[in-house]
Amino acid sequence: MANFSKSSVPRFSVEVYQNEYLPEGGREINAIVTVTATGGGTAGGAVTAPDQYAAPGQGPSAAVVIMVDCSGSMDYPPTKMRGARDATAAAVDTLRDGVHFAVVAGTHQAGEIYPGGGRLAVADATTRAQAKAALRRLGAGGGTAIGTWLRLADRLLSSADVAIRHGILLTDGRNEHESPEDLRATLQACAGRFTCDARGVGTDWDVKEVTGIASALLGTADIVADPAGLAADFTRMMETAMGKGVADVALRVWTPVGTTLTFLKQVAPTVEDLTDRRIEAGPRAGDYPTGSWGDESRDYHLCVRVPVAHVGQEMLAARVSLVVPRTGGAVQNLGAQGLVRAVWTDDMAASTAINPQVAHYTGQAELARVIQQGLDLRKAGDIDGATAKLGRAVQLAGASGNADTAKLLAKVVDVVDAATGTVRLKAKVAEADEMTLETRSTKTVRVKK
Repeated sequence: MANFSKSSVPRFSVEVYQNEYLPEGGREINAIVTVTATGGGTAGGAVTAPDQYAAPGQGPSAAVVIMVDCSGSMDYPPTKMRGARDATAAAVDTLRDGVHFAVVAGTHQAGEIYPGGGRLAVADATTRAQAKAALRRLGAGGGTAIGTWLRLADRLLSSADVAIRHGILLTDGRNEHESPEDLRATLQACAGRFTCDARGVGTDWDVKEVTGIASALLGTADIVADPAGLAADFTRMMETAMGKGVADVALRVWTPVGTTLTFLKQVAPTVEDLTDRRIEAGPRAGDYPTGSWGDESRDYHLCVRVPVAHVGQEMLAARVSLVVPRTGGAVQNLGAQGLVRAVWTDDMAASTAINPQVAHYTGQAELARVIQQGLDLRKAGDIDGATAKLGRAVQLAGASGNADTAKLLAKVVDVVDAATGTVRLKAKVAEADEMTLETRSTKTVRVKK
């Protein structure tokens, strides 16, 4: 098992890419903010986050709950239930010693499979073996009420005094035994309390439900069309969870008087609009949750509206920093910040230039949007509308070098001319191919710097 020390907390850095020049009367500034966490386990003197550690020599204290769909449909075909058992066992094997964990069986209600009694087990050779023995008794039967699974996971995770709380959720069907409002209320109650990765196995689940769960709980979503792929996917998810070094990181954005933040979106590795998740953090500052971090890099698109100014004036339009919570309601600044500037000029070439990073991610956000719109129009029977949107998606994917998305699009449309976005909808599309495109539509490629 991996061994971590307090120096394994990542060191954060912030870089800002923008064209700061505006024409006289110009008011909108766009910037790409790249946040990078590096040096987990190697960076001596890295900023440590208090209260996030177990004993010295261990990693950040962590708890994980795995939620396995055990509804009746998991037996059709039986490979789904077998795949789920094998995948959960593989995830349990990937747990770091000392991590708290539990396994939940989800139907129209939530049941504790291991360890039971409203508690969490602590990972070691004995508890891993016990958990895998309990998994062999898992069977399928009943309905699907995902909100009950998440609420039980929340209760279990909150019972441990740990820094990082994470869930892994697997479903093969639609959330038919509770209302959409109940699930929404559950997600609102759980948001900020733990992160959660969500997976759909097979093709009978609802993409928007699964991606909505991951979005609300700052996790990842994906399709595993073939149950044989579950074990490898669960292992990767757990390895990523075990690599997290600091939890509850927030982007703090300060803007001066007269300046307003129009939007803040994560644009890499996936598109996620964070604008409405702002939590006020003092005069003219707001915090935007980003979840847990290991060694990784993410990009954010920030747009601010500044006051009218004259040629020759300049101002600080926004300041971006990173904070984590501390005991007692205070926060700790992680020591990295980026500055977004505005400078007014009469140089037309300077003020009309589009920063390459801003242009790239504006295109990637549009790509995600038109794929969703195109697939929705296709389902609604609007062939012309779907063709236009998916043709634009093919054009954007090709121009930006997003080869993975281009391959997924080619399974839904016949590409006549990628450069112009000329396509024809395929007459027959495998359901798994359409669902894969929809589920992965928000995945982006990094800009070539």
